[in-house]
Amino acid sequence: MNRYDIVIVGAGPIGLACGIEAKKAGLSYLILDKGCLVNSIYNYPRYMTFFSTSDKLEIGGVPFISHLPKPTRAEALEYYRRVAQSWDLNIHLYEKVEEIIGQAPAFTVSTSRGQYQAANIVMATGFYDAPYLLNIEGEELPKVRHYFEEAHPYFRQNIVVVGAANSAVDVALETFRKGAHVTMVVREPALSETVKYWVKPDIENRITAGEIKAYFNSQLTRITPTTVEVQTPQGKLTLDNDFVLAMTGYKPDFTFLESLGVLFHDDEYRTPVYDEHTNESSTPGVYLAGVVCGGLKTNKWFIENSREHAVLIIRSIKERKKVV
Repeated sequence: MNRYDIVIVGAGPIGLACGIEAKKAGLSYLILDKGCLVNSIYNYPRYMTFFSTSDKLEIGGVPFISHLPKPTRAEALEYYRRVAQSWDLNIHLYEKVEEIIGQAPAFTVSTSRGQYQAANIVMATGFYDAPYLLNIEGEELPKVRHYFEEAHPYFRQNIVVVGAANSAVDVALETFRKGAHVTMVVREPALSETVKYWVKPDIENRITAGEIKAYFNSQLTRITPTTVEVQTPQGKLTLDNDFVLAMTGYKPDFTFLESLGVLFHDDEYRTPVYDEHTNESSTPGVYLAGVVCGGLKTNKWFIENSREHAVLIIRSIKERKKVV
């Protein structure tokens, strides 16, 4: 069985950063991911632009050069491929972690391809794999999408966009400009205050002009192959519909954390318990990195403010190894 000082679950930017710090510290490590490299970024909309500037997305001292004020998804994919190559990181892609048992310093990690022993585990799993579901009749229909790639397929289609935050607004505007007939359904009385300040006037103007129809304080109650039913303050409506784009957000999968005995705070975000100085969870030898640290509050940690998690984690592991 292969033995490592650290097994890192997740090959996103923060998982890669942890691998880089481990390599710099002379610790043996393995990064595992059930998908491709930076799988979450790969699943972003095809023409997405980041909120952050390129320097705030850098890891491992590798410069991120963008041709635009803010980098695109395609540039980010190229950059993180270059980081993985430059550092010659030990990564196993398309290898799903199925079970982690044991305790420090002898965890056993079982995957779709084999088993590994690790003295420490770093969970850098992100949150993009588990969308918030509508939990209504018809959500399983193929016309319902929880991920958005690009606007072209929705040309001259009647689409409903569900949500009030940045993803929903971006999808509504992009599909509208590619010729879709767009209706937004929003639970709240208004769009989210977190909508990008340079985008908010655009969507508000489209709604005011009637170019994008919006129902506030409303929600979908049923989806059929050709229609949707919407409960509004004025009553129930039935709308002709070809596609539902449910941009309702995503949540971390806490399954492995629970199986490892990690404790959670009794708060609305189900925040995992961890030491902010080391990022070690309540379970010795299990560390948390990146967005998973915020629990259901997925807008707390980003690449730019969680890159330092890698430094804290590897420093803690290295110091503990010296003591032992």
